[in-house]
Amino acid sequence: MWSKNVSFESGVLHLSGIPAAKLAQEFGTPAFFLDEDAFKSRAIAWNNGLRDQFGDHAGTIFYAAKSFISTSVAQWIEEIGIGIDVCTGGELAVALAGGINPARIEVHGNNKSVAEIDRAVAVGVKTIVMDSLFEIERVAAAAKKHGKRQAVMLRLTPGIEAHTHEKISTAHEDVKFGFSIASGAAWSAVQKVREHPELELRGVHCHIGSQIFGSDAHEIATDRLMEFMARYRDEYKVELPELDLGGGFGIAYVTGDVTVEPSDVLPAIGKAVDDACKKYSLQIPLISLEPGRNIVGPTMFTLYEVGTVKDVEIDSGVIRKYVSVDGGMSDNARPALYGAEYTAVIAQRLSSAPLTLSRLVGKHCETGDIIINEIQLPADIAPGDLIATPATGAYGRSMASNYNHVPRPPVVAVKDGKARVIVRRENEEDLLALDVKE
Repeated sequence: MWSKNVSFESGVLHLSGIPAAKLAQEFGTPAFFLDEDAFKSRAIAWNNGLRDQFGDHAGTIFYAAKSFISTSVAQWIEEIGIGIDVCTGGELAVALAGGINPARIEVHGNNKSVAEIDRAVAVGVKTIVMDSLFEIERVAAAAKKHGKRQAVMLRLTPGIEAHTHEKISTAHEDVKFGFSIASGAAWSAVQKVREHPELELRGVHCHIGSQIFGSDAHEIATDRLMEFMARYRDEYKVELPELDLGGGFGIAYVTGDVTVEPSDVLPAIGKAVDDACKKYSLQIPLISLEPGRNIVGPTMFTLYEVGTVKDVEIDSGVIRKYVSVDGGMSDNARPALYGAEYTAVIAQRLSSAPLTLSRLVGKHCETGDIIINEIQLPADIAPGDLIATPATGAYGRSMASNYNHVPRPPVVAVKDGKARVIVRRENEEDLLALDVKE
């Protein structure tokens, strides 16, 4: 759950040798602390793993910007030499501002605007992943306008329900994403793309969901997508050169979870690709993957300060301790949205007090503003204590809001015993900046 450079000494959390109390004193709370070395190590591990597994047939590791992106993170991605997938004009803008080569940018999204498509084509992104028939026409028009032949892929839904939360499962039929193979929509999309000489169909793509453990779902998706690629070969006498199997590889949030590592899944995916190629008499295509959460998720934690503690009798003689911190659903929306589970520790001291039934809650005026619904915390927890929740790198800051007009927390990168802000804390001026005075 904790990143590689987090340690505990006499109960005190340290990141790269810096104790939690010092981090809180310098940067305030709540705040996100990002282990820069761990982030880069995980990105490199996926990149190396893909190349080791597929050799000359290794495509691109695309870091999923939606998990968390900033210009500093974009700079790291460019330095490492992997790609990035973006799904809005804003994410594209940050990627470009961070210096990422457009030739390593993949553009996603189920409702890309005309302006977003136009900019993507104009700057020369590697690939645009098509998600609707309307979009095919829009990308073709933009390519014609800019005098380019734009590389595209088709996002397909292979009809797999990965074992994950309904709201983050994306490859069965009844979802907003992609073209269904079973219904024939995918083949109609192929025909539509081929009507436009401005478009180069490079291959097919799928994303079967998020927080997936094991490789079974990816193996099934591989077979179904390659069967579709064989149909394309039979019809048009040429093979599609690329296959993007998406991401969704899970991470550990609570005790008992185990973060998926590249070596856990790449051999099985490699075998599935080999088996499908033999089964359908296809050449091995370039294989790409899109780990986002799996790279950044385990490399960040959130640090809060306890403001109040309240004992509430929830049953005859049963007490639940409500521990309120200075953040909440504005910096971690996942528990409210998905029922996501986290764990937490007192970060600045060792406690020998007995554990007691507790609920970690935020400061927002919502009953559902709960970070951890049920957790055993030391009975002596008190105002002023620091609480750290691990594995908040993905969809913490990126989903953060200003609900109740709470400024969003900063992101602080820590490496080799030094800490620096890469996304500053918002302030009241930021909250008022968009108001138009009469």
